[in-house]
This record gives sequence, structure tokens and C-alpha cells, in this order.
Amino acid sequence: MPENEKNLPPVPEAKAIPKKRTRLSLVWVIPIVAAAAGVWIAVTKILDKGPEITIVFDSADGLTANKTKIIYDGLDVGILTAIHLMDDHKHVIATAEMSPKAKDFLVQDTKFWVVKPRMSGLNVTGLGTLLSGYYIGVQLGQSHESARRFTALAVPPLSDDVAGRIFLLKTEELGSLGEGTPIYFRKLPAGQVVSYELDKDGKFLNVKIFVQAPYDQYVNPDTRFWNAGGVDLSLSASGLRVQTESVMAILAGGIAFETPASDSPLPPADAGTTFNLFHNRTEAFRPPPRHPHTYVIIFKQSVRGLEVGAPVIVNGITVGEVTAINPQFDAEKVEFTVPVTIAIDSARYGVRFFNLPAGESAEESNRRVMDSLVAHGLRAQLKTGNLISGALYVAVDLHPDAPPVTLDWSQNPVELPAMPGSMEAVEDTALDLMKSLNTTLTSVRGTLTNADKVLGNAGTLIAPDSMLNSELLDMLQQGGGAARSLRVLADYLERHPEALIHGKTGEAKP
Repeated sequence: MPENEKNLPPVPEAKAIPKKRTRLSLVWVIPIVAAAAGVWIAVTKILDKGPEITIVFDSADGLTANKTKIIYDGLDVGILTAIHLMDDHKHVIATAEMSPKAKDFLVQDTKFWVVKPRMSGLNVTGLGTLLSGYYIGVQLGQSHESARRFTALAVPPLSDDVAGRIFLLKTEELGSLGEGTPIYFRKLPAGQVVSYELDKDGKFLNVKIFVQAPYDQYVNPDTRFWNAGGVDLSLSASGLRVQTESVMAILAGGIAFETPASDSPLPPADAGTTFNLFHNRTEAFRPPPRHPHTYVIIFKQSVRGLEVGAPVIVNGITVGEVTAINPQFDAEKVEFTVPVTIAIDSARYGVRFFNLPAGESAEESNRRVMDSLVAHGLRAQLKTGNLISGALYVAVDLHPDAPPVTLDWSQNPVELPAMPGSMEAVEDTALDLMKSLNTTLTSVRGTLTNADKVLGNAGTLIAPDSMLNSELLDMLQQGGGAARSLRVLADYLERHPEALIHGKTGEAKP
């Protein structure tokens, strides 16, 4: 190294200094903002998305995915997003997206149904859907257990705003009843039929009804319900009866109810109480059986016009009814008879007995009374209750002249003695008259035969070649001569009336 280089001052060592980075380029701002907005929108959508539920329908009629709305109190709370056929091929299942606020009322007893035009009774609802299309209605539930699967109702439920109670009616046939059929209390609208279904054993129908307040307080365990639809026209042994509830009931049907008057009325019936639905008011208020006694009466006459339920009457008072009619034929005797079973329940119809021996049971008293009545001529007859319909009833009256009969209490049921009814007596009288007339006609026929013989003999006597005929001709000729002489005498007396005094003086000369 040269010496002059050794005296040079030291030079600082150079260091590489990295270039300082600049701020984010504006080129990246837009993508970042867009991504942030997308994340915000996605998060907002997720947060705003309501729960998803499924609803089972009987049919998809009128339902359309992404179009049919779910509406509560006029507000959209959801929409159907998909509709599929279920595996059983009998129902459809729809998926619905609900609004977030609907989460609170999606509980176990929330109800959904299809709102569409319906006619219940004379009321028509849902006409607005003819233009806007069907939609799903909602009724909020009261349960605290959430749910996401529901089964749609076939008919709209009752409004929660109407106070009242639900009751059940049992009936053998539906008749004119249907959903929305009105219910009347003293001819005032008091509720409606909610629904009906066939019982599991298929023997009767269960009809669910709603009785609104304040009329529901008049329903107690003794209340009677009956079918008041149309016109109840009956022609029976009791006569012609016409009953109707109102013009509305005639057109649309109806159910009426009433509670019998009582000195100690019962408390109102609980919701869900079951009642029988009677055919008419008469049947509804018929006194219930109390102490019925069953008897059988064997009639040997026609029972046409006698029906089950026909009254059994004593001195104009109903004491029972016909419960069965069972015709039978005796091949050995070649005899056709009709055993008629009756139930006599005097207490049911308000008949009271006096002066019965004390200490006897009801059965012993009944035997004593019936034995005494039969001994005094108690007999059963068929009588006509209505000439127009020909309806018959069983009349039980005393006939003191009837042959004595003793009841056989070993029979079950005991046979009561019978005697021909009025119509049968007329028939017997007519038969006797016909027999008498036949005898008379036979006698007349013999008399005519004798007369014919007499006339035949007379014809022989007056034959042209008979002696009697010749004598009759001579007699007639003599009679003719006498008649001519009388005419001549009459002419002469007319010309000479003085001849009656002086006699005939001779012929006048010309």
C-alpha cells in the first residue's frame, strides 16, 4: 500500500437503506369496500331472516310457491317457498319462510288455514280472495313451547275475540247441519256449528258447537238440544204438528237449545260437555223413563198404521209407548199373529197412585194393581188416532163384560189380554151382515124359483089350445056384447033423459 494512502482520513462505511413503503393504493379501496358491504349485507340478511317452518295441507289447491303469503291481522308475516307431495300421496307439505318477528308466536297451538271463499249457512266469507288469490291465515297460540311443523285446519277457527264455550253434540245423522250452521236460543242467534266428524265406531257423529256469551251461561247439564232446521211436519196418532224455528233455520238449518224450568237450576255446564242432539223439540222434552214395566200384547188383526213410538193411552192419558212390533207365524195352527211390546211408565207421565198397601215393594204394588185391573176387565185394543194418516195407537181400557183372564207372571214379558179393536169389530159386523145377506139372497132365490114355476103353470093354462083359453075367449066376447048394449043405452038416455022417469015410450017417428 502506498504511504500517502495511509495518511488519508477514514471514510464511513456505506449502508443500504430500504425504501419506505407508501400508503395503500386507491386501486384497492373499491374492492375492499365492496367486500365489506357484501359481508354486511350477508350478515344483515342472516340476522333478518326469520324461522323456516313446514305446514301440512290436505291439498295444494290455490297454493303457489313464492307467491302465496301468510297473513296475520292484515300484515304479511311469511311466504310459501316450496310445496311438495308427501310420501303418503295423500297430503302436501309446504315450506314457509317467516319474518323474524313471527318467531314469538310459532308455538304448539298456533293455527294455520287456507283463506278462500266459503259459504257457511247463509254467510259467505273470503270473497276478496277471488281477486287477490288464496292466502294462509294465522291464529296465535297460547302455548309456551315453540314449534316449526304444523298441520293446517280444514276450516277457519273461531275468533279469540268472541267469548263463549265449546260443547259437543252426539247425533245419529247429520241431516241439514254443516259448518257454520246457526244455533238458536229462544229464536235468537247464539252460536254456530264449528265442525263435525264420524265417531270411531261409526255409530254416531260428534258435532262441535260454539255457544257465544252471554248465551253459554244458560247451558247446564239438563239443557236439551234439538235439530231445528227446515220445517218439522209430523202426522201421527196425536194429530198434525208443524214446528219451525225461524226463516233462517228453514233455509240454512239450525240447532236450538233450551233448559227446562226448575226450582233449583243447575250451574252452567263446563266447556266440552257432551249432549244428545234430538230430532225435534217434542222428543227433546219427552220425560225420561222412571219406572217402566214391559208387557206384550198379541194382536190377531192387521196392525197397519201402528209404529214404534206410538202412544199407549188410558182414558185419554198417555202412560207408555210401543217399543217393538214382531210379527210371527204359527205353522202348526196356520195362524198369523203380531206380538206388540209396550212399556208402561205411569210415573214418567205424572200418573199417581193412591191407597196402595204400605210396606210393599214397587214390583209387588205393580202386580197387585195390574191383577186388579185385569180382573175388572182391563183389555188392550188398537184404535185409530188419525183418520188421514191411519195412524194407530194402543188403547188400554176397562171392559167389565169381558171374559175373565188371569195374568201369568212367569212370562217375560207378561202378556196383557187383548180384544178386537173398533175397526176389527166393524169388519166382524160387516162379515156377519154379508153372511145374513147371503142367507136372504138364497131364500129370495128359492122364492123366485117357485114364482117361475107358477108362471110356467100359468103359461100352460093360457095356451091357445087350452080349455081355459076357449072359456076366456067366450067370456071376452060376452063382455064385448054387454059393452055394446051399454053404449046404446047411454046414447038413448042422452036423447031422452025423461025416460029415466016415464020409461021408454017408443021410437020417435020422423
